Amino acid sequence: MTDRVVIVIPARMAATRLPGKPLADIGGRPMIAHVLERASAANLGPVYIATDSPDIAAAVEAAGGHAVMTRADHPSGTDRVWEAIGKIAEAADIVINVQGDLPTLDPADIGAALAPLDDRAVDIATIAAEITKTEERTSPHVVKMVGTPIGEGRLRALYFTRATAPAGDGPLYHHIGLYAFRRPALERFVLLPVSTLERREKLEQLRALEAGMRIDVALVRSVPLGVDTPEDLETARAILAGAGGATARR
Repeated sequence: MTDRVVIVIPARMAATRLPGKPLADIGGRPMIAHVLERASAANLGPVYIATDSPDIAAAVEAAGGHAVMTRADHPSGTDRVWEAIGKIAEAADIVINVQGDLPTLDPADIGAALAPLDDRAVDIATIAAEITKTEERTSPHVVKMVGTPIGEGRLRALYFTRATAPAGDGPLYHHIGLYAFRRPALERFVLLPVSTLERREKLEQLRALEAGMRIDVALVRSVPLGVDTPEDLETARAILAGAGGATARR
């Protein structure tokens, strides 16, 4: 792939269940520094943290990264990423949006999200892993990707849901909230109004599907721990202290 890639990690202090989590200490470093390290290790292009917090920006700079200051009123991380892209000097054909609360993310999985964009008909690419734990099949906290196979380890997304889907025998897939956007697709996406199913499921990727945008999915083997609660934070500390930063399956 010859497209120019930029990785942007949106980060804000005002998380509902774990306020200030980008600066939460994990092994003597703030969580955002771990995510920055993972994204940089993917070796895909420059990495920026998009934030509205001077404290987060200072922590990023102290970790050797680059922060971009953005407005505080963005409704989503994707909107924050788009503002940051307008302030970044590097040209970008593809923008990868990496969530700032994934300190155990495998750098190789960031690269995996690029593969579906080899097909120029694909607007947005993302990743998913097969669900292996019984309790995850019914958990509303685990977003499922419903897709049709189009090749080895590749699916075209038809729907995303918090419900158990699809019905019947066969694998279910845990969607991992990491997106690789073609730049025009990102611009189109942030200009779209919130869609009916997006509002109902509270999943913004449904806005793209409802607007007729194509999302393809690469299958990966690991699911990174998303840090949303104090309990998640303790789990992340244990993982990164005891496993050398290995990824974890929920």
